Amino acid sequence: MDRFKQIETFVAVAARGSLSGAAALEGVAPAVIGRRIDALEYRLGVKLLVRTTRRVTLTFEGSAFLEDCQRILNEMHNAEAAVSAGGVKASGHLRLSAPAGFGRRHVAPLLPVFIASHPDVTVTLDLSDRLVDLVNEGFDCAIRLGELPDSSLVSLRLGDNRRVCVASPDYLAAHGRPESLDDLADHNCLAFGSTANQQRGWTFAKDGKVVTIRVNGTMECTDGAVLHDWCLEGYGLAWRSWWEVGDDIRAGRLTTVLDAFAAPPIGIHAVFPQRRHLPLRVRLFIDHLRHHYGSSAYWQDDASQNLHESVHQSA
Repeated sequence: MDRFKQIETFVAVAARGSLSGAAALEGVAPAVIGRRIDALEYRLGVKLLVRTTRRVTLTFEGSAFLEDCQRILNEMHNAEAAVSAGGVKASGHLRLSAPAGFGRRHVAPLLPVFIASHPDVTVTLDLSDRLVDLVNEGFDCAIRLGELPDSSLVSLRLGDNRRVCVASPDYLAAHGRPESLDDLADHNCLAFGSTANQQRGWTFAKDGKVVTIRVNGTMECTDGAVLHDWCLEGYGLAWRSWWEVGDDIRAGRLTTVLDAFAAPPIGIHAVFPQRRHLPLRVRLFIDHLRHHYGSSAYWQDDASQNLHESVHQSA
């Protein structure tokens, strides 16, 4: 006998309070309902219902099992509705967190498109480089880059983020092009400095291993956007994410160097609290981001800018 049908029958009997009520709902004889319940209890090896001539009541085990069964049926309904034309609509308020720079360029422009497809959803986007506490601060989902610390959060990889070493054509013309990692010692490197005055290293691949190099330069900053601007103005080399400098590389404002030593890409992740039932609006938004970030064309063809322009043209 189909296990899912047994679960549906059990939930119906619990809701109606009798075998006959569940049988009338489905249009079958009460004996059919009874056989399904018997088969379910036999398979589980536990009594779920206490039956009398007039009604049925749940056992302790039955009450606990009912909660799980209702969740399973609800998730199945949502899953079917999400892919059907006339399904239930996502609704409610969505609280999101993302790193400031990345969120400004690659989360915020995608939100109007998502809202246009799901008009019953409202959104609050918090852009901050701090790691928010999703549970205690009431966030539904956060976008995070790189390695994730061990935690009770659930993570889903949405795409890859490449890191590249770049410089302006003017800087390279004046100071030469580094050809090896050792050459970095002879260049002015614009490094990201932490609040504790400890520099974050630049990561490369060498001889099949990932290596981290501490670089030297005349200027450090804790704001990546400032490092980006300094690099554009020709003050030195910078190690930046593709999502930040891709447009400048395509336009010729920046040039990549040391490409042969590029480290493997880091992940772009969606993280969310452990939940037995993730709201439909959260699942659909994660799918929305994964659809865009998982496409190489999004990163290579300035798709985010085209998307931004199309939203304004349709408004």
